[in-house]
Amino acid sequence: MLCRFLRIYLPLLIGCILFTVIAHDGLSNQAASQKPAASLPQLPPRISDQTYRVSVDLVNVLCSAFDRNTNSFVTNLTRDDFIIYEDGQKQEIKNFARETNLPLTLAMLIDTSDSVAPKLRFEQEAAISFFQSILREKDRAMLVEFDSGVTLLQDFTGDPNKLAREIRKLKAAGGTALYDAIYITCDEKLIRETGRKAIVILSDGDDESSDTTYEEALEMALRAESTVFAISISKGGFFGVEGSKEGDTVLKDMARETGGKVFFPFKLDELDDNFRQINQELRSQYSLGYYSTNTVRDGSYRKLEIKASEKSLKLNHRKGYYAPVN
Repeated sequence: MLCRFLRIYLPLLIGCILFTVIAHDGLSNQAASQKPAASLPQLPPRISDQTYRVSVDLVNVLCSAFDRNTNSFVTNLTRDDFIIYEDGQKQEIKNFARETNLPLTLAMLIDTSDSVAPKLRFEQEAAISFFQSILREKDRAMLVEFDSGVTLLQDFTGDPNKLAREIRKLKAAGGTALYDAIYITCDEKLIRETGRKAIVILSDGDDESSDTTYEEALEMALRAESTVFAISISKGGFFGVEGSKEGDTVLKDMARETGGKVFFPFKLDELDDNFRQINQELRSQYSLGYYSTNTVRDGSYRKLEIKASEKSLKLNHRKGYYAPVN
């Protein structure tokens, strides 16, 4: 009887024991494969991080050249036609290129405060016309409105119709936080972008509500390497309301320091020429790159000056930059 029992059940018992051992070993191996990620070898840095660390000390400056007599763009210059100085010290131009086909990254900042309520329709038409006239394939633009606060209405897109839909919804109310709008747009968006970056401001320039100062907004624009173009709506014309000279001065200073321009259209049909000039300048810039002879990484402001070997030329570029820090 016992022999019969063993013949029947002993193979089953041995199979159970083997299954238990194999299953336990399998679970042990699975547990080993599920160790915390910290125990795994570290992945190599992203290419973007490596690129940033390699190029962070290369100072890139975009520069436009004009004929003093005709005020027309000059687009056939070479490296030898430029001399660049940092804090009065001559620098050696290492990289030189005409940036004609590089995609544009644009930020439109629209003033919707109470002070521009009579001119809001003008702003809307201006903004829609701008995007329709300037955006090309691979260009991207974002839309920001500011009154007492700052609101991102449309993140980066290449579709002017999306931007137009948001522009038509604008309503005027509240104060004016121009400096906050510039600072936040550069700090949260543009500083992370590469290539040609520009801010287009539609405003009377009268800031009433910002926590940010003019100096802080300008510094952030320079750190983001963004060129500021402004379309002032301070002129009375058929809008019926005259803006302040102080606001115009703010727009002029911001544009000059970042290498841009400010425009003062008196009526709507003057905008076509303004947009044409902005578009042409952005697509006619020279890129000058150099490694600073000042190797101290202290984050300090450094003054830039570019001169043309040909005296008949007038140059437009940002007036300084902030050095990197460790």
